[in-house]
Amino acid sequence: MSASPPQITATVHTFAQLLSSTRRGARLARLLASEQLRAWPVSPGVTERAEQIVAERAANAALHGHVGGRDFRLTLALDTTASLLRIAVTDARGEHLPSPPAECGTSLDAESSRGLLLVTALADGWGTEPYPCGSKTVWAEIAVAPSEARPAGE
Repeated sequence: MSASPPQITATVHTFAQLLSSTRRGARLARLLASEQLRAWPVSPGVTERAEQIVAERAANAALHGHVGGRDFRLTLALDTTASLLRIAVTDARGEHLPSPPAECGTSLDAESSRGLLLVTALADGWGTEPYPCGSKTVWAEIAVAPSEARPAGE
């Protein structure tokens, strides 16, 4: 009799929500992300980093990605097999791509234009990709170490 090797089951948690391209929509995105992440098996440290990234990207979507009558989309995906949390914000202004912090020349004491400095500091990687109908998605990823994970719902 031969024993079969253990199977690793892939678990991907997802959350997606359309939100109004307003300050209120940006605030709601942060609150929804916070609530969702607390229900998933991630550490409080990862949750805090993700909340800050969502707040920054959602505020940018409402401020710079706003087109009348079009919403922005927040998507969260946690792949426990790959130990990766992906945060994606899609807005209507595909022609306005964010510049990497090194290229935009923003000083560290500036009062604005530092959002990507925050995202770069908090995320393990970020980027952009085109989205249909002239939109764009800005995404960020955070590695979730297995030692940081906690059971869902704690």
